[in-house]
Amino acid sequence: MRVAMYYNNKDIRLEGMPTPSAGPGELVAKIHASGICGSDVMEWYRIHKAPLVLGHEIAGEIIEAGEGVEAFTTGDRIAATHHVPCFTCHYCVVGHETVCKTLLSGTHFEPGGFCEYVRLPVINVDHGTWKLPDEMSYDEATFVEPLACVLRGQEVMGLKPAQTVLVLGSGISGVLHINLARALGAGLIIATDVSRYRLDAAQKFGADYVLEAGQDIAAFFREKNNGYGADTVIVCTGAVQAIEQALQTVEAGGTILFFAPTMDGVTIPLALNELFWRRDITLTTTYAGAPSDCVRAIELIRSKRVQVSDMITHRFGLADTVEGFQLVEKGDASIKVIVRPQE
Repeated sequence: MRVAMYYNNKDIRLEGMPTPSAGPGELVAKIHASGICGSDVMEWYRIHKAPLVLGHEIAGEIIEAGEGVEAFTTGDRIAATHHVPCFTCHYCVVGHETVCKTLLSGTHFEPGGFCEYVRLPVINVDHGTWKLPDEMSYDEATFVEPLACVLRGQEVMGLKPAQTVLVLGSGISGVLHINLARALGAGLIIATDVSRYRLDAAQKFGADYVLEAGQDIAAFFREKNNGYGADTVIVCTGAVQAIEQALQTVEAGGTILFFAPTMDGVTIPLALNELFWRRDITLTTTYAGAPSDCVRAIELIRSKRVQVSDMITHRFGLADTVEGFQLVEKGDASIKVIVRPQE
């Protein structure tokens, strides 16, 4: 089969690998669509594992079901997530499935999403694979995993109806946060980015106001919010400036969700008394989404409460995966880029 083999962001080669087969309890899926995640182009994070086949936002069709598989059969249309929790460890039992060591160790696809066919291990079949509703396209289904991550983030930060929201960074994660927050009844939503293209997308998908990242974000937010800062701030960029803006803009009693990673080794000083003493500021993070989040994401996509199909700006065949990577890495002329491995 053909695969897009990753060496670095500018060197992704069309190569051949054996087509995987399904062992007991496993599935093999023909991939029809695979989304490029922002984490795929974090070269500092990926390069030490190269060469490898990336891609974890997949949707496709079952072509082989291993012995003992009862929930799926050939021809089923599915979405799958690449790593899943064990559901038995301390972290899973207390509701922190996404820090489960089984999930973090990478119960992942073989070889990856940017190829024609993928093997789904037993644990992924049991806990991380779902049949698609008839009305959901394969392209739309690539949003199941990223939207699940966004859902978990907003649940952890405790977003409530009518609360004000600041989203720093309006790439695909930021746009998903904006659209979901609007669907869940948020009040004022303001978004920032360095790119005019992305600011236009942020406004299209639910932001009341957008602002270039270099402006005085805190002053602008308070001007539009009767003198108050943001109840919730979602940081969807690793830029240190955005972290500083989040700390300046959050209102007393508010919450900051650090959704995007920074470059490795980045640290920031915190004035603890100014931030926390008598202000009740909450700082939190989330990583990934649990299977239950994926189930909810499927329904939000199916019902079009979150408008994912309109977020897709580019589609590429497998041989042109490198062009998709370069678009996502550049970041100012795309929102969601999808690879179609059968093309």
